[in-house]
Amino acid sequence: MRFWRRKRDDSAGAEAAVAALPEDERAAEQAEIHEQTERALERTRRGLFGRLGSLFERADFGDDLWDELEEVLVASDTGLPTTEALLGAVRRRVKDEGVKQASRVREILAEELIAILEEPARIPLAWQDPDDPPERTVILVVGVNGAGKTTSIAKLAHAFKRDGATVVLGAADTFRAAAIDQLRIWAERVGVRIVAHQPGADPGAVVFDTLAAAEHDRADFVIIDTAGRLHTRTNLMEELKKINRIIQRSVPDGPHETLLVLDATTGQNGLSQARTFADAVGVTGIILAKLDGTAKGGIAFAIAHDLAIPVRFIGTGEKLDDLAPFDAAEFVHSLLN
Repeated sequence: MRFWRRKRDDSAGAEAAVAALPEDERAAEQAEIHEQTERALERTRRGLFGRLGSLFERADFGDDLWDELEEVLVASDTGLPTTEALLGAVRRRVKDEGVKQASRVREILAEELIAILEEPARIPLAWQDPDDPPERTVILVVGVNGAGKTTSIAKLAHAFKRDGATVVLGAADTFRAAAIDQLRIWAERVGVRIVAHQPGADPGAVVFDTLAAAEHDRADFVIIDTAGRLHTRTNLMEELKKINRIIQRSVPDGPHETLLVLDATTGQNGLSQARTFADAVGVTGIILAKLDGTAKGGIAFAIAHDLAIPVRFIGTGEKLDDLAPFDAAEFVHSLLN
């Protein structure tokens, strides 16, 4: 599957519209997203969400169905506010449509779950904007230590490079020498340029030099790693705001995306992290990492409903290719199947 398609024809010096994909290529991409999503959610289907399927095996349903649905959804990290709003919408439709069959309730539930995930994703990713994609896309990646941030950056860089883009990484997590070393190893493995200073250096200086290197290389993407200390640390949030200001001096409309990497296994704590980072730096999307390692998965709905932040990518394994664009319908149908 392709994460990026060049819009500008540099050799001709003119704008070239992104051609519509042939039907067979679209089908192949969708099949790959389906396969990766299915694989990532295998444990989830065997866990709490797997119970949803059995709830609809009955021919009809009674009042007990709603209690059971609520129990499963809340236990799956969907959260009480999201669960109440979801079931309220489902029950209204069931009543208005005069539904009697449990199978139809399941269909309505799936439709409402998909709607929750799709609502905040109406705005396309900056580099996928069909009308005005940035000449150089600056992506700021945030998240707490251990969430899978560095690995997710490597996967994203790999996907862009595989599609023909030039990528420069900025190692602005200067508080941990291990973070710099890890990103440098990934950069060498992927085959992209990295800008890094010594541990303890000013993260803002790293960002400034990264943007200068990207301009020199005429890079298509700049991906900046940031410190991942606990999200409750006020000084970290101030540091992120400073990085934003430095980016905007060179790229007034940047960063074009601020992606928060969340460990899918952290459950409702992930919602707290997302809220804090969103308040500090305006998170535009979520990379849901380690989804293959959790038996839950409801946190995606809580974030989309409570914070109106879209999930953009899901981590589906440990390999470089194990990152998939998030597809709401695939995600929901994989869960309910």
